[in-house]
This record gives sequence, structure tokens and C-alpha cells, in this order.
Amino acid sequence: MPDLSAPEEPKFSRRSMMALTGLGTAAGALAAGGFVPPTACAAESLRARFHMTPPHGWLCDGQRPIEFNGRTYFFYLHSDTNHGDGGWDVSVTDDLVAFGENRVAIPLRDSFPVWTGSAVVDERNTAGFGAGAIIVLATQPTGGVRRKQEQYLYWSLDGASFTQHPDPVIRNPNGDSAVTPEEIDNAEWFRDPKVVWDEARSQWVCVIGRRKYLSIYVSGNLRDWSWVSNFDYLENGAADLGGMECPDFFQITADDGSTHWVLAASMDAYASGLPMTYAYWVGDWDGTRFSTNNLVPQWLDWGWDWYAAVTWPSSQDPDHVRNALGWMNNWKYAARDVPTDVTDGYNGQMSVVRQIRLMRQPDGWYSLLSTPVPALRDALGAPETIARREVSDRWALPWKGRAYELELDIEWSTANNVGVSVGCTPDDSRHTNIGVFDGKVYVDRGPADRSDYSFLPYRQAEAPIDPQARYVHLRILVDMQSVEVFVNAGHTVLSQQVYFEADDTVIRLYAYDGSATFSNVTWRPAA
Repeated sequence: MPDLSAPEEPKFSRRSMMALTGLGTAAGALAAGGFVPPTACAAESLRARFHMTPPHGWLCDGQRPIEFNGRTYFFYLHSDTNHGDGGWDVSVTDDLVAFGENRVAIPLRDSFPVWTGSAVVDERNTAGFGAGAIIVLATQPTGGVRRKQEQYLYWSLDGASFTQHPDPVIRNPNGDSAVTPEEIDNAEWFRDPKVVWDEARSQWVCVIGRRKYLSIYVSGNLRDWSWVSNFDYLENGAADLGGMECPDFFQITADDGSTHWVLAASMDAYASGLPMTYAYWVGDWDGTRFSTNNLVPQWLDWGWDWYAAVTWPSSQDPDHVRNALGWMNNWKYAARDVPTDVTDGYNGQMSVVRQIRLMRQPDGWYSLLSTPVPALRDALGAPETIARREVSDRWALPWKGRAYELELDIEWSTANNVGVSVGCTPDDSRHTNIGVFDGKVYVDRGPADRSDYSFLPYRQAEAPIDPQARYVHLRILVDMQSVEVFVNAGHTVLSQQVYFEADDTVIRLYAYDGSATFSNVTWRPAA
């Protein structure tokens, strides 16, 4: 039975972790590498087969990818040491599945770390560095002072070398004036600028994460910025969902043809019993202010491990489809060694790239739906299928593996707990359960927890599902040290790290207190 009890109060936050190590997370120098196909891995390797990983060292927040010279450039925070200071590295992909050609983009210089921000291609030469120049805004702590987190500009004409503007282009409005503990706390939270082009008004918009709100700035040239408004989700007594990091802001056309703006941020809503991932609001933007009819956010992922997510327009259908990618980690336990440190010399991976679409729901509200990019199927092996299987208790599939996609339909009438166990040992002593129980869909990694790399108390993630439902479609991605679960049409997704061991290869279907019908059970091994 799933453990539905609430986990204990967390001991860390992202900010406390940053404080423990000085000035935050970041990057450093690194050699070429990236996506490593299984044929290139030693037998003992735990490297992900179809996820972006760094060649070595620590990977942290991803930065929104850009299209440059016909290719997709993905920037990310990197350090040679776990949770150490550094800057930005870049990886290149042609299909949004295989990433490589890793190199340093904006290095750590003079102990001045480069934190999260965003890059844009200045096609109109608004900044004056040349048409098509890459412009980056990134947070750095001026003078090494935490309350002076400010936004600095870098530019590049070739995507290989970046030049820094000497002074911040968006200064911390509270860094010098903060006196009270609350003011200082807010001043120490002024980071992660997300820059977008507002076509209707011919202006750049920058959204910056604050302690309990988002600050919005506008500019005509990427260098001179003016504050125009704040977005405060705590109005009208809303639940406190923590600080707002790694914001996102974009326009998208829904399936019914209507156009909307989406404002988002990564948030730690653990204390309110909600996820610690990507919260978003659907609303309107008038050039100075974002408004929404509902201050209660929706969540793009309900797992423990989909933080600092970024989205960017699909090249095939930029109006209706965006790609999305998240860091598969959680600041409750991110600042530690992991099994891949030992086996492969790296720490951290990104999720698979998803496609997100805005869909009108029957009650008239809008939500984002997620599905893996179609190219992922091309990166996997030939499918094998079991058309139909009745199960009561547990039944093992006639195939084993540690890197694969599993897709299936489950129907039941009398059973009260149905699902799939992945990463099972032959004796079933270790496993990760993915199922439906008591009006919730869940991923429980508790039975696979390791004493040397424990996730306790963050063992089970869950999301609401129709309690009357007697059918569910699951698409499950298992890749060496991770599990991602797409439920039904992708309205619900749960992403988790799981530290699988060598014998965790068996897959079992289960139904308790009754039977269930499993149909179209299809698995595709990593190629």
C-alpha cells in the first residue's frame, strides 16, 4: 500500500544551501562531451542514456535554450565541485534528445559567480551590439554581497565567447536601503531574470524572482530598464507557497484559438502540501502588468524533481507549442554527492524535453499539457507489446532493463490500488511504485530508498486524479537514475530521481484487493 502520510518538515531551502557554500551555484571549465550513448559507457556506468548530463562535475539550473545558426544552444550552471561557485556552460542539440559539444560559455572569473538568467537573440539589434547578437542577463552578487544580487549583461557575436558589461543593468532596489530582517531577506532575493520580447509593444520584458513576488521591468534596448509592476500571488490571503525563483513568461495560443500569457516560477510549496516545482498562472499582459482571474497556481509537474524549469517556443509551431526542460533535483537534498559521482564523475541531469500546449478545459479554464518530444521515440529501440493481461496481486513482464519507455492502459472495477513497479529486484525487496490509489496518482520511491543516498522523508510524490476514475493511461520513462511519469493526456506529470542499483531491472504490474486489466503494454528499450 502506498505511504500517504505527510513527510516531516524539511530542514533546508535553496537559499540556506546557497548560504552554506558562499555565493551560490554555478559553473566552471569543462571538456567536450554530453550525451553518452550506452555503447560508450562502461558496464558499471550509471550515466543516463537519453537525458542531458554534464561530462563531469556539477550541473544545476538550466537556462532557456536559444536557436542560433540553425541549432539549439542549451546553457546551464556548472561547477567542477558539487554545489560550488562557477558560471555557464553550453551544450548543443539538433534533435532535443542528444546533447553534446559541451564547453564553457561564461566562466567564473575573480571569484565572481554567474547565477541563473536568460539569453536572447537580438535580431533587431536593439542593444547595439549587432543584429543577431546573443544577449545574456544573469544574476551576480555585486562585491560578493548577498543583498546586492543584481542583473549583469553579457553579449556574444559567435555564441562561443561572451563579453561582460562592467556595471549591472538592473540594480537591486533594496540592496542599500534594507534595514529590517524582512527587508534584508527580500533584498537577498533578487535573481534569475527571464527576458522575453513583447512583439505587440516592441519592448523587452524582464521578470525577476523575489522573496514573495515577481518584479517586472521593461526596456527598449536590453541595457536601460524600468520597473513597471510586481506580481504578488499572496493577495487576498492566498496560501504562502514560498519564494519565487527562475521565473518564466510567455505568450501562447490555446487549442481553441484564444491567446494568453503565462507567468510562472519555481516554488517550494512543501509547507502547504503542494509541489516544489514549476507553478504557473494563465492570464493577460497589458504591457505593464500581468493579471489573472485565479491567484491559485497550477503545477506543471507534481514530482519531487523538476525544478528551475525553462520553456521556449517550438521551431515547428512556435505559437501553439513550447518546449520545456527541468533540472531533476530538489534543494531539500541537492547539495550532496550522488551515485554518479562515484561511477561517472558527474552530478545532476535534466529531464527529457517536453512539448507543452495550452488546452481549454470543460469548465472554461486553461491548463498546460505535457508530452515528451516526438524525437525521443526515434532515440529508443523497437517496441515490444503485450496486448492484454489480467492481473491480481503482482505479475512480472517478460523483459528487464534500466533504461526504457513503458506505456500502458489500466482498467479496473474492484481493485483499490493499481499500477506498475519499476526497478524491482528479482526478490522484489526493492522497487518503485507508480500507481493510482484513493483519488491520487503517485510515484513512491520509498521501497527503493538507499541508506547511503537516502531521500527520506521525500519518498512519495502524488497528484490528484478523479476519484471515480477506473481507467488510466501511463507513459513512464526510466533512465538509470530517474523516473518520469506522464498521466493520461499529460495534464499530470511526476518526475523523480531514483537511485537504482544493478539488480533493479524487473518490471511488475500490480492490482490489490481485486483485479485489473492491463492492455497495450509496450516497452521500448534505450537504443
